[in-house]
Amino acid sequence: MKFVVASSNPGKLAEFRDLLGDAGHEFVTQGELGVEDVEETGLSFVENALLKARNAARATGLPALADDSGLCVDALDGAPGLYSARYAGAHGDAQANIAKLLGALQDVPTAQRTAHFVAVIVLLRHADDPQPLIAEGRWSGLILPAPRGSGGFGYDPVFLDPENNLSAAEFEPAIKNRLSHRGRAMDVLRQKLADTTL
Repeated sequence: MKFVVASSNPGKLAEFRDLLGDAGHEFVTQGELGVEDVEETGLSFVENALLKARNAARATGLPALADDSGLCVDALDGAPGLYSARYAGAHGDAQANIAKLLGALQDVPTAQRTAHFVAVIVLLRHADDPQPLIAEGRWSGLILPAPRGSGGFGYDPVFLDPENNLSAAEFEPAIKNRLSHRGRAMDVLRQKLADTTL
């Protein structure tokens, strides 16, 4: 089956292929099909993922996969949350986002710097699908006082996985994919796909 991924990000397409491609599915990004991003006006990760998937499915006529994800820091009442990619203003400026986050946590003791990544993945069979498949994954950790590691993207250099004492940017990609919020959500989605007729 062919799916449109509601993103123009080649990295996200690669992740979907790595994690779901073994089931024999084919993936194409909405950008490759000339579909523009939809405005993310939802008030939750689920709502934003649904908005993105419906837009891609409606524009292409294909089943659509979309995800929405972010970093939620407990000491900041869940911020940056839905606004993780544009926390410092410009969309996707990871260095500025990290600088703002570390500034906001400057006086917060290590034990209180708890945080978790959230990823919600939505699969729509068609644009008006009343029963979307929804999968969620979480990855709990702590926010480091300074970046560590050169891998990953976004907030990875300041997100510590306490069990391994590594930042998300210090993991080998295959291991990170298994531990991460998106990897966990993909596992849930893979199971739901196995139990569902598309």
